[in-house]
Amino acid sequence: MDRGQELWAAANMLISRHGADAWFHAAQRADELSAQGDVDGHLTFVAILRRIEKLTDPAEGALN
Repeated sequence: MDRGQELWAAANMLISRHGADAWFHAAQRADELSAQGDVDGHLTFVAILRRIEKLTDPAEGALN
């Protein structure tokens, strides 16, 4: 599995676990990692958050 696939899988996992609140959990984790000075972790969760938005945005063709 390449990095892009891993990010999509993580986004799907968060949606499965948290439903409509998945974006909140990803954003919260991104903020926590940023506060800890973990730039790579922060950027990873920002990328996951973007994928969650694409998967859940009706304008993107998501099934809600």
